[in-house]
Amino acid sequence: MEAPKHLRIAVLVVSDSRAAAVREGRDKDVTGKLIEQRAREAGHETTRLIVPDDVREIKKAMRGFIADRKIDVVITAGGTGIARRDVTIETLSPLFKKELPGFGEILRRKGYEKVGTAALLTLATAGLIKRKPVFCLPGAPNAAEVAMGLILPELGHVIKHARE
Repeated sequence: MEAPKHLRIAVLVVSDSRAAAVREGRDKDVTGKLIEQRAREAGHETTRLIVPDDVREIKKAMRGFIADRKIDVVITAGGTGIARRDVTIETLSPLFKKELPGFGEILRRKGYEKVGTAALLTLATAGLIKRKPVFCLPGAPNAAEVAMGLILPELGHVIKHARE
């Protein structure tokens, strides 16, 4: 009942190829746009930023979003795999004051039901950075779709408790 209904969501897309496309004046980011669309359909506002798979760039963007009092939650997309360039989890999880391991667990479970054992390749997780929820999603659109189905129904509730 006390959970906020209208939220401002920052979407941080982490992808070398998508960041390169933006530098060339093209936006080929399907996943970030899908996250924004689902959030807007749920009545929330969004802002989106695309950065390369680079520790400094990810930290810089995240610091900006966390410091912005108008942003309620950050959702990242990309960089959650096991490839050498996938550094989102290694960059952000040390910043978590509290981790929400259930999010990654259920996302992998739901992914397993849809795509099989390939779902085991994601390190997707969530946590709180300075009392602000951060959800780290895979960069694949179908994974983001599943994740948003998990996040959106509970998001106001998560934010209410994160602020306590």
